[in-house]
Amino acid sequence: MAKAPAPTAPLILLLAAGRSTRMRGADKLLESVDLHPLIRLMAARCAKAGPTRVVLAPDQAARRAALEGLDVDIVEAPEGEGLSASLKAGVAGVTGPVMVVLADMPEITAYDLHVLLALSEQAPKAILRAASKDGTAGHPVLFPADLVADLGRLSGDEGAKPLLKREAARLHLVPLQGTRATTDLDTPEDWEEWRAARR
Repeated sequence: MAKAPAPTAPLILLLAAGRSTRMRGADKLLESVDLHPLIRLMAARCAKAGPTRVVLAPDQAARRAALEGLDVDIVEAPEGEGLSASLKAGVAGVTGPVMVVLADMPEITAYDLHVLLALSEQAPKAILRAASKDGTAGHPVLFPADLVADLGRLSGDEGAKPLLKREAARLHLVPLQGTRATTDLDTPEDWEEWRAARR
């Protein structure tokens, strides 16, 4: 009797093509966290959890340089087409599950990613979305294999929101510690407040 094919390991998709427009000239993904640029720290955590692809914009040489030496695949998203362009570029050629991670969320750990990946093995048809301890939906979000083609057909700057709304019956929130799943840093004030709290 022929063995069933082994399931494809989920791809971890780190979205890092944003323009940091609210940072007033600074690049939030090059801000230092634990002595590393944030984009490198996040990519390293992702790579520790599984196969990782990083999406950049075409002219982000400093971000690309920050990733040097890491075991990640780097792809580029077309300019000016919003978040959907990053998702489309990221899932190109992918047939297995995809976990979408945002690069500006410094409290997400490799352990958090492992938790979502392990739960996905138990519920391969579910959409798993990280949430804060109080149940507020956040990121990362793990999409099962049968929805990856839909991710590649999205348009505009809403990202996967329309897909999450359409497939709400399959969505399961996964609470992470504290506010890890909802802490993103978009402005200099966000960074100052976050660093003060860590001290």
